[in-house]
Amino acid sequence: MDAKRFHHVGALMLWNNKSMLDPQPGQNPKQHWQKVLYKRQPFPDNYVDQSFLEKLRKNVHARQYQYWAVVFESGVVIQQLCSVCVFVVIWWYMDMGLLAPQWLFGAGLISSLIGYVLFDVVDSGMGRTQSGQTRWADLKNSVVFVAFTYGFSPVLKTLTESISTDTIYAMSALMLLGHLIFYDYGANAAIVSSALSLNMAIFASVCLASRLPRSLHAFVMVTFAIQIFALWPMLQKKLKAQTPRCYVVVTMLFALLALAGLLTISRVGTVLFALLLVSISCLCPYCLIRLQLFKDNIHGPWDEAEIKEDLSKFLR
Repeated sequence: MDAKRFHHVGALMLWNNKSMLDPQPGQNPKQHWQKVLYKRQPFPDNYVDQSFLEKLRKNVHARQYQYWAVVFESGVVIQQLCSVCVFVVIWWYMDMGLLAPQWLFGAGLISSLIGYVLFDVVDSGMGRTQSGQTRWADLKNSVVFVAFTYGFSPVLKTLTESISTDTIYAMSALMLLGHLIFYDYGANAAIVSSALSLNMAIFASVCLASRLPRSLHAFVMVTFAIQIFALWPMLQKKLKAQTPRCYVVVTMLFALLALAGLLTISRVGTVLFALLLVSISCLCPYCLIRLQLFKDNIHGPWDEAEIKEDLSKFLR
């Protein structure tokens, strides 16, 4: 509730009920009013005294943000925007015939091996020990995925032949936008769904891969989508938790790589994308901190009751 409106309503209530504030004939002036319903009192039901606003509290749950801490947290958004940008740039290069699928597959394989080693080095293998996942199991899963993707690549290539190219591009754009919306940025919200976000990104990659020249292109494109939308965020989360400075450096280098790739396609798009990244990483945190000064939430005994006790035991 707005504080000014609440004060206005409270003052109006006290003014209209001024006759109720004064002791009525026949009432004991020494008897104090109690805010209870189970006790009979010589006061009207809508009676309030001068202590109406004594327990008013403002901004009880307000959080104090630090600018550079918010900038650091915005790196997750920057990472996902750059991932989408890099994916689209790579697809454009393959569609135009400027990038051979063999080169992309080799570069992705080498990058995956380096990231796999770094994933264990960052936390000294503690995560692997706790999960119980072995390297042999990881190798088997990778081989099965590559084999199935390669085997179904002719199907992926011809899956959307009956759909127009404009519709494919529109669906891909919507799916990539949904991937950004539903991605888990670390916020505890109902809209967050990591599985839905990843599925939408893979669906977009399948749609775009179906417009590439050959089945090998489709296979490499879907494989690259798994690497950049599934494996790359896992490494970034590990770097953010274990080595924050390294995470900042990697985020900046990744953003420069995305801008450099986009610059080869469109200068206007590069400028707009750079402005978007600067706005999210610098301007939005500043606006968030400034808007905290205008927060005016009020709390008091009139708030709805909140049950903080764990009631799951009663549901068994």
